[in-house]
Amino acid sequence: MDEQLSLKEKEQAEEVMIQQAFDHLIDTYLHTKHRKRVEIITKAFNFANQAHKGVKRRSGEPYIMHPIAVAQIVCEEIGLGSTSICCALLHDVVEDTDYTVEDIENIFGPKVAQIVDGLTKISGGIFGDRASAQAENFKKLLLTMSDDIRVILIKIADRLHNMRTLGSMLPNKQYKIAGETLYIYAPLANRLGLNKIKTELENLSFKYEHPDEYKTIEDKLAATAAERDQVFREFTAPIREQLDKMGLKYHILARVKSIYSIWKKMETKHVPFEEVYDVLAVRIIFTPRNMDEELNDCFDIYVALTKIYKPHPDRLRDWVSHPKSNGYQALHVTLMANNGQWIEVQIRSERMDDVAEQGFAAHWKYKEGGGSEDQGELDKWLRTIKEILDDPQPDAIDFLDTIKLNLFASEIFVFTPKGDLKTMPQNATVLDFAFSLHTDLGTHCIGAKVNHKLVPLSHKLQSGDQVEVLTSKAQRVQPEWLNFVTTARARAKIDFYLRREAKAFQKKGEAALADFFDGSGIMLDDAALDKLTHLHGFHTHDELFVAIGNGKVVLGDADRDAFREKQSKNWKKLLSFSFGKDNKENKDAKPAEDSAPVTDKKINTKEILKLTEEAISKDYVMAPCCHPIPGDAVLGYIDENNRVIIHKRQCPVAVKLKSSYGNRIIATQWDTHKELSFVVTIYIQGIDCVGLLNEVTQVISRQLGVNIRHLDIGTNDGIFEGKIQLYVHDVDDVRTICNNLKQIQNIKQVTRVED
Repeated sequence: MDEQLSLKEKEQAEEVMIQQAFDHLIDTYLHTKHRKRVEIITKAFNFANQAHKGVKRRSGEPYIMHPIAVAQIVCEEIGLGSTSICCALLHDVVEDTDYTVEDIENIFGPKVAQIVDGLTKISGGIFGDRASAQAENFKKLLLTMSDDIRVILIKIADRLHNMRTLGSMLPNKQYKIAGETLYIYAPLANRLGLNKIKTELENLSFKYEHPDEYKTIEDKLAATAAERDQVFREFTAPIREQLDKMGLKYHILARVKSIYSIWKKMETKHVPFEEVYDVLAVRIIFTPRNMDEELNDCFDIYVALTKIYKPHPDRLRDWVSHPKSNGYQALHVTLMANNGQWIEVQIRSERMDDVAEQGFAAHWKYKEGGGSEDQGELDKWLRTIKEILDDPQPDAIDFLDTIKLNLFASEIFVFTPKGDLKTMPQNATVLDFAFSLHTDLGTHCIGAKVNHKLVPLSHKLQSGDQVEVLTSKAQRVQPEWLNFVTTARARAKIDFYLRREAKAFQKKGEAALADFFDGSGIMLDDAALDKLTHLHGFHTHDELFVAIGNGKVVLGDADRDAFREKQSKNWKKLLSFSFGKDNKENKDAKPAEDSAPVTDKKINTKEILKLTEEAISKDYVMAPCCHPIPGDAVLGYIDENNRVIIHKRQCPVAVKLKSSYGNRIIATQWDTHKELSFVVTIYIQGIDCVGLLNEVTQVISRQLGVNIRHLDIGTNDGIFEGKIQLYVHDVDDVRTICNNLKQIQNIKQVTRVED
């Protein structure tokens, strides 16, 4: 009886919790500028609540709490209205219950049904179990965006809530979800102008992948908060005084660089936390005197600031006159504070700030009558993606990388000879620009005149360049073009033409090969093709056909002679199979069933694998791309041969694997006892002086007893720098070595790097 009573009390408590969450959602919605369509939202809530009744999330809370939380993000943090809130409440109904899209349409109308259908198609994350499924789902997501941008905005809200509650998931699931969030969702949020959400997605992903590093930076930010507050107060005091004189309504905020951004800077620049100098930035948000004067007010504030502090000559960013393609507008200026520190100041109107935080969704707030948004720049981006989708990629990972080229891109502004403005990604080349204008211009491009000076195809463009593309009918697409194009459109078009050309050569090569075999009296079968392919150093038959077709391989007497030689015996091959060794001669051979220790081992991806000395020696492979050592944050990846490859979690290859093959990721832990040695590379830099190299080697070899494997040191204009390869047991050894080397006078920087 007591158990029944406590169960009933628990159910009642859950009902109260659900109702409170929904009441908070309605209260938030009523404080927005959207039309007050509370009835339809309540109807969607009741429908979803009934559909998910009795279902729990992994954390133990009622499932309906998730759709309510997603709807709250959609309303409060992205700024969407009743249609989107309804869709957020209903987004899992079709996938997880017996209700269909038709049921949704009958009850809520075609628009809600269309968006819910789009969300259902891309449910379960972008990525499936296989690479091909993953690419297909990603294509669905991008195509659905072009139907209604709200689909992807709701999907990003869904992912944000999943990341906020990721703690209840298993470690290998955490790595997979965090990986694909960093790989796709954060860049998408950035591209759609959702800066605040993008930052939180990056931080949460980083927190789950590198908890120790996250905590270290978090603690250092907390420890230096008082010092930053003091700098902020002193820096902004004269600015406030000047803005008050101008009669502007404004507020000034301190913007602290995100933990993930700080870590990335530390990693890329190889500097400690203390040397990341742009942790603090200042944001001025003002109310325009009237909307017609909004841009003038921005520049008036800029002029006022430059009278107080000296601006950095190369650090003015004018996103006011030329907004980013995601709608972002602001003036960025970097000023020299009185303490000798450069501080970036962002100047925005309230409207600009809304667009910066809520992206495209903020346009609804500023449209007359709350209608659909003006998304011209977004449409341009979507059209580019559609063109890429029309040309199917043979490799799913290549496809995602191609799309990502544009997702991550910062922008420059380039002019045509007639003065038309074109937005291009940063680092775009002349060839990228040619393809952006027209495919024919790209395929026949031989160079360009940039600011009336002749430049090659590979020339990188700068903001403000005026570009005239030069073409020739005789020009054809070259494989090396792929080395210097940066835009998805150009890469896709070049790939398409190269594949089309390769197919023509392949056909020609097949015919020539058939004639050769026929004329030589040799039987044309797979064994003969394999032999000839290997003889000419190719991996596949198709590569051989193409090489013959384009004239790079000419078949002759040497090829005939190869077939007249006696066939080599197979016993050597069999012997190597039986031992299962992976040597150079047999690196592509598959081991026999009794030869690969990992093949017979049942790997449970829910377990955390212990990386012991014995396992490292026998079963696991240390990834050559990132060279993990004990103490590094790592994960395991089960490859096609059922081997476990150990990667650092932040390794770029691992990021792809997490987002592409999440079901093969295993959580791993080191369990070693300083018995195995691993090679690491230390980068060292300082001021050159007599005997410095001797001091460095003394510390490493004599004091610490560490073996040096390779030394590459040089000096240039008084600067001493180089790389030292050492044998160590774990990360603690590396830390000790770095700390001891830093004690040497004139050594300014010591850090572990990849080869």
